[in-house]
Amino acid sequence: MSASLGSFILPTPRLPKPLDLPVIHLKEPEARFPSYKPMVIPPADLEAPEEVKSEEKEEQPEPPKLKIPVIDIQMPIPETAVVVTAVTTAVIAVATTTVTQSLFEPIKKKVQKQLQSKVDAWKKKRKEKASLIKSKESEENLKKNK
Repeated sequence: MSASLGSFILPTPRLPKPLDLPVIHLKEPEARFPSYKPMVIPPADLEAPEEVKSEEKEEQPEPPKLKIPVIDIQMPIPETAVVVTAVTTAVIAVATTTVTQSLFEPIKKKVQKQLQSKVDAWKKKRKEKASLIKSKESEENLKKNK
């Protein structure tokens, strides 16, 4: 097919049929706003009504104090639980250190002896190599001087 415009003949393009695309239905987004329960803060001058009996709080006694007479200082004495915990920890630490030291001392001595023998052997080989190098150098110097 072609169309003519005066002296020009223009072809008409053949276009393919459009594709059938499925329609996608999207839900509209929903906004969720944060919500909270309002907190009620009483006014600063709030007092209980006259009919309500107030509960009296028991006051805790002051911890015992130790008075040091020379410097006039009063030191608070810690609670029994604190003292027991500290003493138990100290005793366990000292006992553990003492026992492990007696167990590891022989092992330490053996390892030190083995390491020292290895170091001594290394030093001996090093001295032998150094003496060989010096003797070779002295032989070379004698050959050069002749």
